[in-house]
Amino acid sequence: METASCVLPPAACVLRFAYCLLLSVFCLLLTAQCTLLTSVAQVPQGNSPLYSARPYEARAPSGLPKALNGVGIDQKLNEQLPLDLELKNENGETVRLGDYFGNKPVMLSLVYYECPMLCNQVLNGMVTAFRVMSFSPGNEFDVVTVSFDPRETPALAAAKKKTYVEYMPQAKRANAYAGWHFLTADEDSIRRITEAVGFRYHWDDATNQFAHASAVYVATPQGKLARYFYGIEYAPRDLRLGLIEAADNRIGSPMDQLLLYCYHYDPATGKYGAVVMRMMQIGGVLMLLAMVGMFIVLRRRTAARVDLQAGGAA
Repeated sequence: METASCVLPPAACVLRFAYCLLLSVFCLLLTAQCTLLTSVAQVPQGNSPLYSARPYEARAPSGLPKALNGVGIDQKLNEQLPLDLELKNENGETVRLGDYFGNKPVMLSLVYYECPMLCNQVLNGMVTAFRVMSFSPGNEFDVVTVSFDPRETPALAAAKKKTYVEYMPQAKRANAYAGWHFLTADEDSIRRITEAVGFRYHWDDATNQFAHASAVYVATPQGKLARYFYGIEYAPRDLRLGLIEAADNRIGSPMDQLLLYCYHYDPATGKYGAVVMRMMQIGGVLMLLAMVGMFIVLRRRTAARVDLQAGGAA
């Protein structure tokens, strides 16, 4: 007597393998996320003596050179800028800070136009990012650059504006000319805006220049500080994400919304960092969907083959 044997069709074997692989991937993702939760909770929060997300403490030792004592930038997120502030534009006209707010997010920078080095680096970093960003000054956002040296004149502001607007690509130049404003102000107005931003600086007699740190700031259309970006080089991706958030997601694309889900602004560093948990979640969901899709396709193929064999046997 012959012994009956049951051999699974190849498609069924593949189906069983896909099911097991699906369970394995799910367990692996669950384990990885639990591990990430533990490791993220143990990451210490950094703080720089020049760039701080914490209130400034004058007595705290900083390790900085004497010329930089008291110099720094304190984040004042959600602080209201003094929109009633009176300044002079590059044409010598009296304007209010609020004239540049209302409809778009605004990128703010505090420099002085005759700075021998650092302020030019800040402006260079800004225009370099603007050149490659899909957003452009005067279109999706405006830019306000204010001199914190009360001795500087609108003529200096106009010369600086001409230099940097002409460095923009031809396609962006007209918008940039209309949307990038170079302003000057008196001592009282400068004090109000620097205090609102948390910008601490002083005149250094030894070097005959201002001692200051460097950053750019993104504000909402209502004039509230939303993001701080430190240093002299600004990642176009970070600036774009900061502008999108400041605009309450009224600008940008669906891909930007996905990036904002995966990247989070860290006040301690002034940068957008990848949220590994969220990236893992998205990757896990996509992989599970792919596996489920393959599972369904293979199951249908197996059912169709069984029906075909049954019909042939009949």
